[in-house]
Amino acid sequence: MSAPQQPKLNVVRTTDYRESYANSVQVRVSVWDFQLVFGLASSESPEKVTISNHQAIYLSPQQAKALWNVLGQNVAQYEQAFGELSLEPQTHGFPQGPVN
Repeated sequence: MSAPQQPKLNVVRTTDYRESYANSVQVRVSVWDFQLVFGLASSESPEKVTISNHQAIYLSPQQAKALWNVLGQNVAQYEQAFGELSLEPQTHGFPQGPVN
């Protein structure tokens, strides 16, 4: 018995498709799903950071794990090509400390 063939994948953009930039991602977890909340972090002063959230995406636990795997593979390839990434902010005026 031969292995079943993979179906042909047809990727299309819906009419409400959009692209955004985020430098902040918050993860919220429940028994049923993972919620990724994307936003923009900005700093008016060294003492104050404002995060403006603009999009929330819900994923099943299985899709969250698949995303984790594909992101890990892609980050490893990126670092192999361009060098190790640092999680410390590199811009002036942004508070120093770990990125969450």
